[in-house]
Formats: sequence, structure tokens, C-alpha cells
Amino acid sequence: MISRRNFIVTAGLATTAVLASPSFAFSMNKKEIGLQLYTLREELPKDVKGTLEKVTKAGYNNVETYGFSTKDQFWGLTPKEFKKILDDNGLKAASGHYNLGSFLYDGNTTELIASIEAAKTLKSEFLTVPWVDEPFRRNIEDYKKIAARVNEVAKMCKSAGLKLAYHNHDFEFQKHDGITGFEILLKETDKDLVFFELDLYWVIHSGNDPLKLFRENPNRFKMWHVKDKDKTNNDLNTEVGSGTIDFKPLFAAAKQSGMIHFFVEQENNFASNSFESIKTSCDFISKNLIS
Repeated sequence: MISRRNFIVTAGLATTAVLASPSFAFSMNKKEIGLQLYTLREELPKDVKGTLEKVTKAGYNNVETYGFSTKDQFWGLTPKEFKKILDDNGLKAASGHYNLGSFLYDGNTTELIASIEAAKTLKSEFLTVPWVDEPFRRNIEDYKKIAARVNEVAKMCKSAGLKLAYHNHDFEFQKHDGITGFEILLKETDKDLVFFELDLYWVIHSGNDPLKLFRENPNRFKMWHVKDKDKTNNDLNTEVGSGTIDFKPLFAAAKQSGMIHFFVEQENNFASNSFESIKTSCDFISKNLIS
């Protein structure tokens, strides 16, 4: 579905000063480890309560939602009902992936307004754009239109007490007349209102360096997706710490990035089952990246 290229992080930026900075140390001392719930997309719709209980047992205290719609809401649960299950399991939902209906393409606000209300009910900090459909991202003008619409959403989010973030895949790094879609999004969006959830896997998969993005765009990447690349098949994921990505220099540069939340995500290739995989990733992060 998406063109992929092999790439392994080799950059060696790792400074003790960054890790020791008060703001970064605070978030790390809390040991807040998030999970993008799309990782459990097979289990969650069947048993929301039981699945979230296992998320907590695996060591997570923060989640990022997905799948909200005006028809089914959160797998048949209202935002208020879903929030109670989160609360019962000691989980917060700092961010959520909301498709926003067709707003990015035609300006229809129906799904967008419902999504903002859902995010407010969950007491989320960020409403995150997860994906742009292929027909609407084919050239520079498409990306400029998306950027303009994202700016509109960001203003609506601010009025509602939320922040707006954009989540990347690798297609944003394809060049159009010498410039990438991601460069357009960074340049054409309001840096005070629009933030980015940097999917480290997809940045690296596209042949780019997250550390370079941090240096060139400090404080824009308030959230990350943390998922690893399988050692034998770089088109597949693996548990964090089991693959080819060296996360230590990335976490060392978290303050420069602006990162305040990160979410483990694994889309495929679970070692045994998804619950064991998310625990393996959580344990590695807790012991090696934020302790």
C-alpha cells in the first residue's frame, strides 16, 4: 500500500544534559508510557473493558484512541461511557486519532465537531489527524490545501481547549517538484497552533533522520509513535527493543523535539500475541529509555 525503503538509525546524538533537563526529567520520572490502541484493533472491539484492563496490567497509564465515528462512537460506547472505563483502569487518553470525516477535503464540519466533543469528554490534550487519503495528497497544491484546513481545525481545537496534531506516515516525505509534503505541512501550518506526532518508524522507513527533523524544527513534535523495525523484514514491526532502531539517541533529544507524550504502536508481526508484545515493549522502554 505504501512504498517502503530500508533504513536504520545510526545517528549518535545523546547528551546527558538533555536527559537531565527539568522539564524532560519530570515527564520521565512519572514514567508515563502510552499505547496507541490501534495496536489492539482485533481485541478492543470485542471486549473494551477486558482489553483496557490488560493494557494497564502491561504497564501503561496513557493511551491514544482511534476509531471514533458519529455512528458507532467508541465501539458502541459513548465517550462518557468509554471515559469511565479508562478511569476505572487508571488510564488517561492524552490524544486521539480522529478522521474528521471529510473536513480536510470538502470542509464538512459534522464529524469534526463530534470528534472535538468526544476528545473534550475524554479530557484529551490533543486531537490528532491520523491519515490523508491518497487522492488528496498528490501534489504541492493538495498539501497546501491540507495545511490550510489543518490550520482551521487547530483554531477550532484551541477554542475548545484542545491542541491539534498531525501524524505522519512515509508518503509525506515523497518529493513533489523538489519539496516534500511534510516540508509543506511544516512551513504552511501555524507553529503556535499545529503540532506533529512524529511516527519514528515511518520517518526512518522513508530514509529520513528524526534527529535532523528535531534540529531543524525544534519543539514542533509534541508526540511520538514508538515502534520498531523487524530485523529480518524491515517492512514489518517488532517489539520495541527487538528491532533495528536505536531509540536511545532519539529519547536523548526529546527536549529538543518538544515531546511530552509518546505512544507505543505495533501494527503487525507480534512475537506471540499482542498483549505479550505490548508488555515486552513497555518493559524495554521502562528499563532502558526513561528510567
